[in-house]
Amino acid sequence: MFHQPPPPRPLVSVVIPVKDDAGPLEHCLRGLSRQSIALEEIIVVDNGSRDASAAVARAHGATVITCGAPGIAAAASAGYDAARGEVILRLDADCSPQPGWARTMVEALQNDPQTGAVFGGASFHDGPSWLRRPLAAAYLSAYVAIVGTTLGHWPLFGSNLAMRADAWHAVSASVHRWDVDTHDDIDLAFHLGERHRIAAVGPEHMTISMRPFADAGLFAARVRKGFRTVTMHWPHDFPPVRWDRRALRRVTRRARERRARDLHRLAA
Repeated sequence: MFHQPPPPRPLVSVVIPVKDDAGPLEHCLRGLSRQSIALEEIIVVDNGSRDASAAVARAHGATVITCGAPGIAAAASAGYDAARGEVILRLDADCSPQPGWARTMVEALQNDPQTGAVFGGASFHDGPSWLRRPLAAAYLSAYVAIVGTTLGHWPLFGSNLAMRADAWHAVSASVHRWDVDTHDDIDLAFHLGERHRIAAVGPEHMTISMRPFADAGLFAARVRKGFRTVTMHWPHDFPPVRWDRRALRRVTRRARERRARDLHRLAA
């Protein structure tokens, strides 16, 4: 029996924005060194660190680039721009990727050529052990429900995402990278989700820090950024308007696909 060979694995770049997170970054890079597939490059974007973050990154063989513009949106975008891989993986310095993480994310894109980006959930690796899983589940479920409803499709989660490089280049000029108060995950989802399918994968290969919940002010700032990022896209992306536009685009795409299949049958 003839077996079709699997498609060649794409080149993979990993992007990590960092500011004053040398300790967590060291742990994150150790996790990346244990991945079950090869990573062509790891790009650490130093966003004005005053600690040893850059030195830690270089010690682990990562490429360090400097982003002078403040904010995660600017730093992450600089990393995506610099990436040479066909697939770009993104996580944060306080993330702990399990060995199967990169393979899971890359295969999710390979298995569906129509998908431009995928995201996964996570559990917490610090804080009270009894609270780690339920709090992570509640937090991410609320995030997906609220932001996903606003978008009309799956959102993105910057601690655990992958996207095709060509999908990024298609939106790189339109993301709000220079706005320090932008929630970059949500902003990227607005732009990518307009033309590309976003899919979800499981949370079993990523753990993250509970730090945002330890500081009420930090958590409130995240919520404010999220709300501001949603409303900055209005009125063009006001939910009913965006839903209708996406529904019409789906109908048009399916009609084209049916026509292409019918023409193929006639030609055969």
